[in-house]
Amino acid sequence: MAASISVPRVETGAPLNALRLIPGILLLAAVGYGGKFLERFLNTYAKSHHWTFPNIEYVLWAIVIGLILSNLVSLPETFQPGIATYEFWLKVGIVLLGSRFVLADMLKLGGISLALVIVEISLSLLLMHLLGRVFRLTPKLTSLLAVGSSICGVSAIIAAKGAIDADDEDSTFAISAILALGALALFTFPLIGHGFHLSDTAFGLWSGLGVDNTAEATATGALYSEAAGKVAVLAKTARNAMIGFVVLAYAVYWAKRGQAEVVGNKAAFLWNKFPKFVLGFLFISLLVSLHTFTKTQVAALGNLSRWAFLLTFAGVGLRTNFRAMSKQGLRPFIVGALGEVLIAALTFGLVVGANRIWGL
Repeated sequence: MAASISVPRVETGAPLNALRLIPGILLLAAVGYGGKFLERFLNTYAKSHHWTFPNIEYVLWAIVIGLILSNLVSLPETFQPGIATYEFWLKVGIVLLGSRFVLADMLKLGGISLALVIVEISLSLLLMHLLGRVFRLTPKLTSLLAVGSSICGVSAIIAAKGAIDADDEDSTFAISAILALGALALFTFPLIGHGFHLSDTAFGLWSGLGVDNTAEATATGALYSEAAGKVAVLAKTARNAMIGFVVLAYAVYWAKRGQAEVVGNKAAFLWNKFPKFVLGFLFISLLVSLHTFTKTQVAALGNLSRWAFLLTFAGVGLRTNFRAMSKQGLRPFIVGALGEVLIAALTFGLVVGANRIWGL
């Protein structure tokens, strides 16, 4: 986020393009490992001096270090292509995390997640459109905010922008609002979760349902506990899987109004928008459930997922620049903030209700 709000596509074809990624990836690794070092150092120091000090996970330290660098230091443009790969590492981490789910358990929890996701998406879309009308936002900006807040943040906005032929300015406003509010969720959700003594499963579900961007949802869950982080990924993955259907509905709506390109092959459109890493996650889980891997190999895959998430969490901080976000206008932030608070309350209620019914 140091240079721009949009997430650039990472080129992987030519060796020269690959070399351009190295400085930023090394910075991601340094920031992530710095978070791990701070966690261990502070815990060891507090224990040796008999201090009462909270066990703050490396996730928060990595994000904080990244935020400091992004907002207080002018990072050279050389680092930006590699920093942008944090979304790639996020997808790698999610796919490998499938090794830590037995398919039967995942289907049970995933079924609950999917049911809650359908309710969350429906109510969130209605809510954001209502707020957009009240604050007199342009219809397409309202559509982008609705898609971003109901499904998967920036990725959904980018997918919807092309599908409904929205202006660059509208997508920039929507992305800015979603990123700023996702960053705030990192710090507020865990405090609320501990205040209400939510279980790891309940909090993970809430994070996956209530936080928009996949990276921030994963980090929010991991800040609560490792178990909550796993559940947050599962719930968010179920939510991400709905992106194609929602974007298709918006594309058809705007095409009928003559303000977007008509969708020809709807099946091809859905496949194009569907997040393929979801299939990788399910495939790895299936292989583990069939005992294809040994216990040692499963443990190794789990460790690799943690390293991938380490780079992801560092990228969350490094790509969040509050000064750049603040320049995008006030009304989208007001609508986004009100919407996110109401959606957070709504999803919290859904999780509490699910906990009473299914005993999460």
